[in-house]
Amino acid sequence: MSEMIDYGTLMHKAMRSLVRRVLSDVAQDGLPGAHHFFITFDTQHPDVQIADWLHDRYPEEMTIVIQHWFDALEVTEDGFSVTLNFGDAPENLRVPYDSIKTFVDPSVEFGLRFEVSEDDSVQDFEAPVSVDLEKALKEPSQKTKPEADIVSLDQFRK
Repeated sequence: MSEMIDYGTLMHKAMRSLVRRVLSDVAQDGLPGAHHFFITFDTQHPDVQIADWLHDRYPEEMTIVIQHWFDALEVTEDGFSVTLNFGDAPENLRVPYDSIKTFVDPSVEFGLRFEVSEDDSVQDFEAPVSVDLEKALKEPSQKTKPEADIVSLDQFRK
C-alpha cells in the first residue's frame, strides 16, 4: 500500500465520472433548457478519432460545442462519440475522457479544467482538478465567447 492517498487521481476519476454521467443523460434525454457544453480535448491523444482535415486544422487541441445541432451521441465507460456539423459537413468524433482538458456549461457557469504539470505526459492527467471558467471560456478556437462569472469553490466552504 502507498504511503500517500493520491487525491489528484481520485478527483480526476470523479470529475470524469461526472462528465460521463452528464453526457449519458443528454444522450438519453437531450439537452435540458439552455444547457450546452464547450469541451476542449487533446487531439494528439492516441485514442482520439477525428477526420484528418480536423486534425490538420487542430493539431494540438480542439474545442467542440454541443448545443444546437449534434447527432449520434454515444457514451461509453472510456469516452464518447458524437456527430457534429462543420460548415454543413457532418463529422463523427470519438473523444476519450482522458483527452479532455476542459468541460464547461456556461448556461449555469460551471466548468472543469483538468491540469497537467510540466513533468506529466498529456495522457497522465494526474494533477488536481480546478474550476476556472474565465480561462476555459477564452478558447482561441471559439468565435463567440459567452459572458460568465468566475465560480470559486471558496464561497461554498465553511
